Amino acid sequence: MSSDSEIIGRIRKGDKQEFETLFRSSYVSLVRYAQTILKDHDTSEEIVQELFFRLWQDRESLKIESSLKGYLFRSVHNRSLHYIEHQKVVDRHAGEVAARAEIVSEPVTETIYYNELQIRIARVLDRLPVRCSEIFKMNRFEGLKYCEIAEKLSVSLKTVESNMGRALKEFRKELAE
Repeated sequence: MSSDSEIIGRIRKGDKQEFETLFRSSYVSLVRYAQTILKDHDTSEEIVQELFFRLWQDRESLKIESSLKGYLFRSVHNRSLHYIEHQKVVDRHAGEVAARAEIVSEPVTETIYYNELQIRIARVLDRLPVRCSEIFKMNRFEGLKYCEIAEKLSVSLKTVESNMGRALKEFRKELAE
């Protein structure tokens, strides 16, 4: 049974067998530990695999002052917490992007509905008799009162009322959908 400093020394020198032995003896317990923090098995495995990848990659400059197992568990702990913090940032950013997309899509949707409504209004106005269409436009688009329209067109108030009733009936039919 080798001491931690001997194992670290052999790994530092590139002993693949020693590294693989360390990996096999520690992997399952490190994944279980990461899983208690992350609550996700796949992510826990990725954290531990990344730890061992970095350990092998940086083996020549490896400086472990405490116990090897303590170092591995502390590394998994820190990497797991870092992952959680990173996920919070990612989630917050995704929420902000979704909110911005929603804000941008609302005016687009409203513009589409507005344009569709304008087309339907024009369709109804084209179907109406000229005088009826003119009376409706004066009331709804120019804001004139029935008596003002009657005076301007030299027609009776009853004529304005009946034409407005006819126009509104056509609009109700068109917009009932």
